[in-house]
Amino acid sequence: MVVRPDEAQGPVPTLSAWGRLPAPGKEIFSEDLERATQGATLTRGLGRSYGDSSLPAAPEDRVIATPLANRLLSFDEQTGVLRAEAGFCLAELNRIFLPRGWFPPVTPGTQFVTLGGMVASDVHGKNHHREGTFGAHVRSLRMRLADDSIVDCSPTVHPDLFQGTIGGMGLLGHILEVEFTLHRIPSRWIWMESQRVRGIDEFLEALGRAAPRWPMTMGWIDCLSRGSSMGRGILMAGRWATADEASRPPPSTPRKWTFPVELPNWALNPLTASAFNTAYYWRHLRRHAAGIVAPDPFFYPLDAILHWNRAYGPRGFTQYQCVLPRAAGPQAVRSFMELLTRLGGSSPLCVIKDCGPQGQGTLSFPMEGTSIAVDMAVSPEIQRIVDALNAFVIEVGGRIYLTKDRFTRPEHFRAMEPRLPAFLEARAKWDPKRRLRSAQSLRILEGA
Repeated sequence: MVVRPDEAQGPVPTLSAWGRLPAPGKEIFSEDLERATQGATLTRGLGRSYGDSSLPAAPEDRVIATPLANRLLSFDEQTGVLRAEAGFCLAELNRIFLPRGWFPPVTPGTQFVTLGGMVASDVHGKNHHREGTFGAHVRSLRMRLADDSIVDCSPTVHPDLFQGTIGGMGLLGHILEVEFTLHRIPSRWIWMESQRVRGIDEFLEALGRAAPRWPMTMGWIDCLSRGSSMGRGILMAGRWATADEASRPPPSTPRKWTFPVELPNWALNPLTASAFNTAYYWRHLRRHAAGIVAPDPFFYPLDAILHWNRAYGPRGFTQYQCVLPRAAGPQAVRSFMELLTRLGGSSPLCVIKDCGPQGQGTLSFPMEGTSIAVDMAVSPEIQRIVDALNAFVIEVGGRIYLTKDRFTRPEHFRAMEPRLPAFLEARAKWDPKRRLRSAQSLRILEGA
């Protein structure tokens, strides 16, 4: 029997992100980022970005995985300034520092993310209206550039490189080390108030009232219901509990469990999703509730279910996250929800948040307004759905979050991102040959 060369090599290796959509390529793990990133085109943390920002543009591209480069380099107990390697994981940071009375100034909705990923995505959290994005608290970065030189940058040293790297999806250089400031907290627990809200108009009013009073706010909304119940959901607001409030017996942190199997594609459909939404909405029996909760279920509810992305089956899924500017008014949010429910394809996971002023990152996602994030199973209709949502976002002056995106067309991204020329100018300066790249940059920046 004659064996073809490609058959002799075995299956082509693939990488995938949290959305479970694969791309040809492989990653190389190393404890020494300064050595490993020489000649590399992309660095990748834990692969928790939903789209293709952490996937190689071509199978032969050298992709370096950072999780083994996870040393804590220094910590000042007086100021809270911490310096660590880019592969240092947020879950490990919380394990070490939360019992000691320190917590990150900004945390995303999962703690399974590296510091380098938090910078590249310029993550935001429930407190964006108070604390901005993670990049607002970063003091300096150590990076390997496309020409293989190593530099330090900060708001005052190579500021264009620093600002372009915050939210720049790893396209200006490989992040090697991150220095930022932790916040001191009065206790290890959260005082949370929650309320069941009957529709999107009432939800926006409640969110608006909560933002000035609470440092952390967010909501789950039902993006499948129509009519007067469209956008119904649960609004949650919280703050760190005081020492007196936390002196009572603390709540237990729910045990983690693993989603046991990959569901078939048909298992998550409009009927089952609608049933879940109804059950989740009425699970909040009292209209209002308040009390002490553990930080994990407050900040990272989905982290309690390991491999929960298996629920979408082998087809995979994407998350569409946009921010609609405050200037567009509440009607823009209502119109977006009407469009979303009309298009279909959404799932039980839909989150709404209040965003504060735009940050310093050249391509940082949030702007003052309302952020909506919805998970959608990949289907033959997904491109049409994303195109229609993007057209609406462009019309009202909003933008999408690159960390979640897999299907935005380059012309749509250019139309919604007036800051793109400034980023491309920085990229031309620091990587004139565009050696650093990803599947996402090839998709949305090619020809830009």
